[in-house]
Amino acid sequence: MYKEIYLVDDEDLVNTVNTIHFRRMGMEDRVKSFTNPELALDELRFRDNPNVKTLILLDINMPEMSGFEFLEFMMLEEFPETNEVLLVTSSESDADKEEAKKYEKYVKEFITKPLQISHLEDYLQGSFK
Repeated sequence: MYKEIYLVDDEDLVNTVNTIHFRRMGMEDRVKSFTNPELALDELRFRDNPNVKTLILLDINMPEMSGFEFLEFMMLEEFPETNEVLLVTSSESDADKEEAKKYEKYVKEFITKPLQISHLEDYLQGSFK
């Protein structure tokens, strides 16, 4: 089970809705919400224990830094594989789906917005396909 859950989306409303999903599953106390991906990356970098099992819901299209740039930093800095990423995006582009495969070390799913609570529940139970 995840000890920490990072919501990284430049739209506060998206993070709020996703927080509500986690609240309904009794996991709200693990959620950290970021509208600036650089701040989320810094928080991940400087945690006391970088190996804590962490779920990151990451948007692709953000103004400060794209989700792919975020993933590039994770790769370059060799973040532990205990950081698992769900790309949650409005993009349905095949090019983005292909790009996501470059980061399969971290990216576990590519989900089109809006994220449904049933997707999260299925993923957390290990049955999301």
